[in-house]
Amino acid sequence: MAYTTIDDPSAHFQIALWTGNGSSGTAVTNDGNSNLQPDWLWGKIRDDNADQLRNNWWIDSTRGINKALGSNTTSVEETNSGYLNSFDSDGFTLGNDGNSNDSGDLVVGWQWKANGGSRTTFTESSNNPGGGYQANTTAGFSIVDYTGTGGAGTVSHGLGAVPKLLIVKNRDAVTDWAVYHRSASSAGNDSYLEINTQDAVATAGTVWNDTSPSSSVFTVGTNTKTNTDGEKYIAYCFAEIQGYSKFSSYKGNGESNGAFIYTGFQPAWIILKRNDSSTNGDWTIYDNKRSATGGGNENNKFLRANGNQEEASASGIDILSNGFKMRSTSSRHNANDSTYIYWAFAQHPFVSSKGVPTTAK
Repeated sequence: MAYTTIDDPSAHFQIALWTGNGSSGTAVTNDGNSNLQPDWLWGKIRDDNADQLRNNWWIDSTRGINKALGSNTTSVEETNSGYLNSFDSDGFTLGNDGNSNDSGDLVVGWQWKANGGSRTTFTESSNNPGGGYQANTTAGFSIVDYTGTGGAGTVSHGLGAVPKLLIVKNRDAVTDWAVYHRSASSAGNDSYLEINTQDAVATAGTVWNDTSPSSSVFTVGTNTKTNTDGEKYIAYCFAEIQGYSKFSSYKGNGESNGAFIYTGFQPAWIILKRNDSSTNGDWTIYDNKRSATGGGNENNKFLRANGNQEEASASGIDILSNGFKMRSTSSRHNANDSTYIYWAFAQHPFVSSKGVPTTAK
């Protein structure tokens, strides 16, 4: 059987860095091999010129460019036209909000492509919520919006494959996020995490109705995090694509010569989370745009999905051609015998769709 993968990940995921100038209408253009018009943009101030604490902000083409959520908050959806003016054919145009374009601030934007804002709708039936999805089945990513029913039911995700990651937020209520990660659900289908907290994996049968997702739907129970009657929700859904994305776990060893985690590609972006303890349980994000120390493999700058802090530096990870290796002894990444979940996206695959190692090109 032929090896299949995405030879050019930049057609589906890219990272942009910019320095804010406070001027609405400033364009940020991607620099990947392919043009990418984002459908989901996750932005974060790296270094605030006035040392203010700034939230993560999530904007997508389903909800619209004037609707923002913060992964480190429990807040309802914010209506704010200042973050962005538009999603563009190869990037986006900034507004003048301080979270995206304050003068002198260093900012990062992680971008994923879904289906250009074009949704397939589904209607409410019994307790099954109504809503819509836009799916990029090639890259295993969809954005789903739905309205809760208050009763256990199923939600279509459009991936055509079983998702390994679901990230859900109630847009209308002050409440925690809900995260399903396949490697965190080994204790049962009632397991969930909260991307806005350091908390370890928890259990509640009302979040996912104690049911794992299928290739067509995910199931929601009666919990306000996922299914309150009449309230609006957004879900970001991911299936794993060989050579492009990975959603898995590893065990720490507490040593600077830490575990090697095979992904099958050179990662461009990695998020790590301690799964078994709330001590140093941050969701820490590394990428290959912000920090390759001394031109080598080590990446030592991280941001927190669950925090509003600026970029921090510490002994981190080596990003390698086929995975990443832990270089930190911190319990945030590498406590002895602790379990960590991660998800990662590729800079390029280790082996191309023609079966040729990309390092041999």
